[in-house]
Amino acid sequence: MDVKERFSWEGRSIAWGRAGSGPPLVFCHGTPFSSRVWSRYADALSADFTVYLWDMPGYGESSKDPEHAVDFGTQAKAFAALLEHWELERPRVVAHDFGGAVSLLATLAEGAAYESLMLVDVVAIPPSGSAFFQFVKRHPTTLDELPAYIHEAILRAYVSAASHRGLRDEELAALVSPWCSEVGQPAFYRQIAQYDKEFLVQNERTIGNLTIPVKVVWGSEDAWIPSATGRRLAGLIPGATYVEVPDAGHLMQYDAPVALATELRKWLYL
Repeated sequence: MDVKERFSWEGRSIAWGRAGSGPPLVFCHGTPFSSRVWSRYADALSADFTVYLWDMPGYGESSKDPEHAVDFGTQAKAFAALLEHWELERPRVVAHDFGGAVSLLATLAEGAAYESLMLVDVVAIPPSGSAFFQFVKRHPTTLDELPAYIHEAILRAYVSAASHRGLRDEELAALVSPWCSEVGQPAFYRQIAQYDKEFLVQNERTIGNLTIPVKVVWGSEDAWIPSATGRRLAGLIPGATYVEVPDAGHLMQYDAPVALATELRKWLYL
C-alpha cells in the first residue's frame, strides 16, 4: 500500500494513503521508520477495513523542512488534524514505537477519539531513549556533517539492532533509504535531537484516563525497549491486555510477521 496522497498542515506536506472498505483502521509508525513497516499488514486487512497509512512530518515521503518541529507534541497535533481531515469517527488505531506516544497524546491531550488502540513495542512512557539517542542530542549538528558513507553505515547498524532475527538486505535498504539523501541525513538527526521525554512523563500522568480497549504487544527480545517496560505500560492502562511474542525484537513486523498478524486479527475481529 502506497502513501501517494498529500495533506497540507501548517506548512508541512503529510504523505498518506487509503485502501479497502469497512470500519476505519489507522496505522502509526515510529522512528526512524515510516509507514512502510505497516504496508503488508495494511494490504491484508484492507479486505475488511478501510485502512489508512501516513508518514509523520519529517519521515518517509512527508516533507522534511528543517524549520518545522518534529517532536511528540507536534506529531500528535498533526495526527489529530489528519483524523479530522479524513472525517473519521472513532477509528481503530494500531501504533509502533514513537507512534505510541503520538497516538496517546493525540487522544489524551488533543481529544482524538478512537474505537480501540493496539500498542506494539511502543515509546510511550519513561524511561526511553538509547545511548545513541543521548549522543545525538549532544552532537546534532556535528553528525549532520558526517560524510554520507559514514552516516549510512551508522544508520544501517542502528536500524539493524532493532531486529532480533536480522533484516534482509532489501528490508534494511528500504528502511534506511529516506535518511540517505541530502535532505534525509540532517532530518534523521533532527528528529532525535527534538526527542523530549517530558511528553512521555505527561503520558504516564494521564494514561490512566483511557477508557477505550487497549492491547499491548511486545517482542520478548526487544533490545531497544525491554519487555518490562511493556508490562509496566499495560499495568498503567485500565483493563489493558498484554501479549509477549517470543523471539521478536523491536521490529516485530519483520521478526515475527505471522505472530503479529495473528495478534492483530484477534484484536480487530473481536
